[in-house]
Amino acid sequence: MGTRFLPATKAVPKELLPIIDTPALQLIIDEAVGAGFDHIVVVTSHSKPAIEAYFRPAPDVMAKLRSSGRGSVADRLQRTADSARISFAYQDDPHGLGHAVGCARAAVGDDPFAVLLPDELMGDSTLLAQMADVAGVSGGSVVGLKRVPTSEVSAYGVVDPIGEIDADGVVAVRTMVEKPSPDAAPSDLIIIGRYVLGAGAFDAIDRVQPGAGGEIQLTDALKLLAADGPFHGVVSEISRHDTGTPFGWLTAVVDLALDDREIGAQFRAWLHGRR
Repeated sequence: MGTRFLPATKAVPKELLPIIDTPALQLIIDEAVGAGFDHIVVVTSHSKPAIEAYFRPAPDVMAKLRSSGRGSVADRLQRTADSARISFAYQDDPHGLGHAVGCARAAVGDDPFAVLLPDELMGDSTLLAQMADVAGVSGGSVVGLKRVPTSEVSAYGVVDPIGEIDADGVVAVRTMVEKPSPDAAPSDLIIIGRYVLGAGAFDAIDRVQPGAGGEIQLTDALKLLAADGPFHGVVSEISRHDTGTPFGWLTAVVDLALDDREIGAQFRAWLHGRR
């Protein structure tokens, strides 16, 4: 619902807030396409018509981008249109992340699928691609993991690993704990917003009992999947930004602007001048 970004999100969905000149949602789509996914299901609500409008063909916009020398942006949008089919599923009442994923069942069908949270931006597609490969080999589900200081684990879902992390960063997972205290955490490996789930995930979501506020938590469904196995995590040092808060969004904009080929040098010089 984007309440942290009010009043902007009164009219503009949080997913469309720009990272420089590109909506965060487009960056997520780019990541999925780059990892080889060719069907994107956007879980949204009927109160956000702008999201569907963003994906409608707009020849005039493409022509304007090209005529103004921004052909690379037009090419990026065209790649999305050429490489992936976009579908929509609707969650009109917020009942938790597990419920949101479950709303996509009819659109996804019985195939394994990935879940990408649109307020977590990854540096590229490599983590998601590796997760898909691990899921394909193991026949199970896979979560993205990041190592953090133990003092920070209480803000995240934390996995209980089985054995050691292998040379590729892959580790078997026994279960997971949501927001444990540092002294009760089973590891220092937190789940980040990337999941590749087997077709049984929807049945697991259906088995979850609603918790506080009637919400169905995805973590509870993941525990069921891990109990049935196989279940793995991929530990990655990929660059990551959490844009779920105004501060996180702002740091993402600054970091990505500094790395931008077109404006990076100019922006960096301007920042130095602000000292």
